[in-house]
Amino acid sequence: MSPGTPQPTEVKTKQPLDVSADHLGGREAQEIPPLKNYVYLTILTCFCPAWPVNIVALVFSVLNSYDEEDYEGSERLGRKAFHMAIASMIIGLLIILILSIVHFTTV
Repeated sequence: MSPGTPQPTEVKTKQPLDVSADHLGGREAQEIPPLKNYVYLTILTCFCPAWPVNIVALVFSVLNSYDEEDYEGSERLGRKAFHMAIASMIIGLLIILILSIVHFTTV
């Protein structure tokens, strides 16, 4: 080529998206199913009289890190919500039982 002629520019074409293990950080290219967050259970436990524990369980079930692809964090929050909901039901039933015993045994 002579020095006065323009040089052809390289045309970069877009590569098709390749979903492989390299792009997923070593994980297999499979879709992870939605994890349980126990929202319905924690809403049901809000009717128990252990309100501080109920509210914490509800917050844990509403927090969601699944959309940010933090699957382990989302599973951990779901487990915490489930355990707090169970604790809330047990505490609520104990409160109801104690108040019923006190009410019906006093004159």
